[in-house]
Amino acid sequence: MYRTFFDMSRLPEGEYLTESTSPDGTYTLKAYLSDGGATTGYAVRGELVFNKGRKEKNIYWNYKESSADIHWQSEEMVEINGHSLHVPNDIYDFRRE
Repeated sequence: MYRTFFDMSRLPEGEYLTESTSPDGTYTLKAYLSDGGATTGYAVRGELVFNKGRKEKNIYWNYKESSADIHWQSEEMVEINGHSLHVPNDIYDFRRE
């Protein structure tokens, strides 16, 4: 049960917000807005796309956000809404704090 709750691959798809490609073109980070409905707030999901053929994966999930500000600091460091991640291995999930 615990593993299912924190599984990043089970996040809602959401509505497309924006995207940004790494300086060397290896990755694209796409951001989506998830509307939780009347009982919960908005959340932003960040999906890392491997531009050379690997399957995409969710690397960012944060509650009470409605926009995504994405900045690449290098080919493998991306900042989304103030959270720096070393791709492709780092993730940010507000539920794990």
